[in-house]
Amino acid sequence: MSWKIRRILVAIGDPWHVPPAQLRKAAQLANAVGAHLELCHAIHPANAQQVGAAQARMERLGSRKVFAGLDVRTCLAIDAPVHDAIVRRASLIRADLIIAATASHRRGERLWLRNTDWELIRHAPCPLLLVKAPRRWRAPAVLASVDPFHARAKPAQLDPRLLESATAFAHWLGGKAHAFHAYLPLVAAMPGAMGQPVALTLPPDAEAVHGENVRRTFDALVARSGIPAARRHLRMGDVPTQLVATVRRARVQIVVMGAVSRSALRRLFIGSTAEHMLDRLPCDVLIIKPKT
Repeated sequence: MSWKIRRILVAIGDPWHVPPAQLRKAAQLANAVGAHLELCHAIHPANAQQVGAAQARMERLGSRKVFAGLDVRTCLAIDAPVHDAIVRRASLIRADLIIAATASHRRGERLWLRNTDWELIRHAPCPLLLVKAPRRWRAPAVLASVDPFHARAKPAQLDPRLLESATAFAHWLGGKAHAFHAYLPLVAAMPGAMGQPVALTLPPDAEAVHGENVRRTFDALVARSGIPAARRHLRMGDVPTQLVATVRRARVQIVVMGAVSRSALRRLFIGSTAEHMLDRLPCDVLIIKPKT
């Protein structure tokens, strides 16, 4: 496999309240791939008086039993804002992966992405794993969400990277790779001059032909990754709804999805479709960007 993970940066938000799943999954992956770990916490320069306590806490985190046998280092970055500190540290150590945890809001214990999460998605110099689910990875189903028609402005080379990443994670963690794509039906009506719907007459088999064309293109893309037909999930409907339903139905533990450029500004924006579904997904999410 071409993707090698040698250095993992674990972004620690609050050293005194670290989600156990973040540490456990970082250790599990590091053990699986033989990677070095660095636990990094960013502290604002205005809070410099807390450096001693934070450093001691980080060292205790690094010595936890879950990391036994691993090469683990800790880093306290006196820098701001937090996402910039993490991005700079990841670039400095040439991290191959950043692992961050999402925050829980008490109402229903739903996991919401914070501003720091979004900024890491936009600026991280390497793939980003967002840990959302508290449960352990056990032979996980790892699902790549692909867009073979590039309808959401995804570069053509991104889908093969998503499939490769899903296959690699499944291999490392003793699970199975899956592939997903959702498409909309043919337009059956269009607005008239006054805004009222005007019915279109379509051949009786038009929808079936459309579905078959989508299936053929999807299969051709996914077949190169070795994912068998039984683990290819092609659904008709909007992506957020169908992806969340597929994740629940197939008991997916990790979704692999892409972040794409949406602006001429010098920043990378994740697509609006992804923004709609990221908070809704009940599992961990691996974000992959196009190669630059």
